[in-house]
Amino acid sequence: MPHHSPDQIGIWLKSGQGAPIPRAAKVIETVIAEAPRAETTALILGDAVLADGLGWDHVIPLLATGLTRRALGATGAELRDACHRAILRSAPDTLGLAADLARRAARLRAVTPKLRAKPAAAAVALFLTRDAIAPLALSTPPDGVGLSDRAARRFCDRLVDLGVVRELTGRDSFRLYGV
Repeated sequence: MPHHSPDQIGIWLKSGQGAPIPRAAKVIETVIAEAPRAETTALILGDAVLADGLGWDHVIPLLATGLTRRALGATGAELRDACHRAILRSAPDTLGLAADLARRAARLRAVTPKLRAKPAAAAVALFLTRDAIAPLALSTPPDGVGLSDRAARRFCDRLVDLGVVRELTGRDSFRLYGV
């Protein structure tokens, strides 16, 4: 969130009190009241406060995917109710996506020992920690694993052939791959 200072973000995160959902609603309301065009920031911070309040390790975009534009204009009890409805509406889809991603990650981990490239384990770790990978990322520092450009492309194609990674762009060049 480069358009907001860390101090301001900290103030917004502390603006909500109480249970996780009312706290997230208050954070969203405060951010939008102070910065009306910062809806994305409000939703990210709302989901972050929700995750923190529920003791989760990761932020899950339940409010960001479930709240409507109209609901973002609400305040007080109306916004709290909208947040409850948004979570109920977005949770099933989010859980389905999470289960699918967990299955795909397990399949990728299972084929790792079968891959012959020396840095295969490090490359698989990159796939498991990023949304998308370009083959070039497997060869260049600082995160690269030491594959040549050609070897990195072949490695990605091999993972696609094994059905554990998908090519995301549909292009012939500048391809991106992901779990």
